[in-house]
Amino acid sequence: MPRLAGSSKLLRAMNESAALAHLLEPGRLTRADLRRLTALSTPTISEVLRRLTDAGLVTVVGYNSGRPGPNAEIYAANPDAAYAAAVSVRDIGASGAPSVEAALCDLTGAVRARIATPVDFLQTDPRTALVDVVAELSRAAGVPADRVHHVQLGVPGSYDVGAATIRHVDVPGLGRAGLVPEIAAALGTHVGVDNDVNLAAVAERRRGVAREVDGFALLWLGQEGLGLAIDIAGTLIRGARGGAGEIGYMPLYSPDSTHRKVDLQDLFGGAAILALGQDHGVSGGTPYEIVAAAAAAPDASGEFFTHLADRIAVGLAAVIAVLDPSLVVLAGPVAQAGGQTLLTAVKGALRRAAPLESTIAVTTIDDDAVLLGALDAGLTAVREALIASIRDNQA
Repeated sequence: MPRLAGSSKLLRAMNESAALAHLLEPGRLTRADLRRLTALSTPTISEVLRRLTDAGLVTVVGYNSGRPGPNAEIYAANPDAAYAAAVSVRDIGASGAPSVEAALCDLTGAVRARIATPVDFLQTDPRTALVDVVAELSRAAGVPADRVHHVQLGVPGSYDVGAATIRHVDVPGLGRAGLVPEIAAALGTHVGVDNDVNLAAVAERRRGVAREVDGFALLWLGQEGLGLAIDIAGTLIRGARGGAGEIGYMPLYSPDSTHRKVDLQDLFGGAAILALGQDHGVSGGTPYEIVAAAAAAPDASGEFFTHLADRIAVGLAAVIAVLDPSLVVLAGPVAQAGGQTLLTAVKGALRRAAPLESTIAVTTIDDDAVLLGALDAGLTAVREALIASIRDNQA
């Protein structure tokens, strides 16, 4: 008998989690819709909806009067059942002070608050700064702090899950051992961390040009650094210590050479673009400004784009030779600034560089892709945790 009771609880939990999963994605479903999607009986669906409503996870949002008989209730996930916060720490810019952008969304994905603030991490401990940012988000959205069930951090470095440490990061204090557990303890909630370029790929997969492809590589051309994200059938490849995609460190010199070490960062990172702009008479104080100025006058700056694209093609040839992705997305501020002009130049440069084939596109996301990807990742974590909790509570 205990086994039968346990089986009944598990079945009930599976039914409830299946119904909630459908309501989280398309939303606004009637009992008949849920019965069709889950293949559950009408009495079972009614009981599932009652339990989910009593738990505060589902609510009635309207009535369907377009059919004979009583109006059918329309259900959706309760937006206020849980919230996710996203915090993006950007690369160090020309000001020397990294900026932080953050947003908070409800269970439906609707953004309730968004803030941006400069932070001087030379003067401010990152634990204090990031905890304060999440608190400010909660106040701006009017959301109690204990309703924020997950905080997703996007960082300009790699995250070693095993050591709970951010590596390959230039932001002062962000690589300190124990920082992430400290932040989680101070916030009293789950904290996820991922490389900023990986999160940009999450946004590209959900919102951009990579929505329909099996897998893709995203080459990030940032104001300072370079990065690569590798998506295989919707799964990001992070590596054993989170360092997969740190393409800026890829060496280009021969071990037998007496010349100094040169890597991809030296070839087309932020400092290299500044120097290239100066060589070709393209003015601008940042790599973004230089590439944007060149794109605004392509006839006068064709040689600049040819040389920049030849450099980018060196990195792309390595990516395509190793991964053979069906799509390569050029993303990041520099790619956004260059747009179609840069894309055309890169396609031509790759044809000259190597006999390799891959579709190349420039990102269509014109917002902060890292922040959007962090929101998407945080929301997914919250939804999965809610579904898991239903099953755990019935165990």
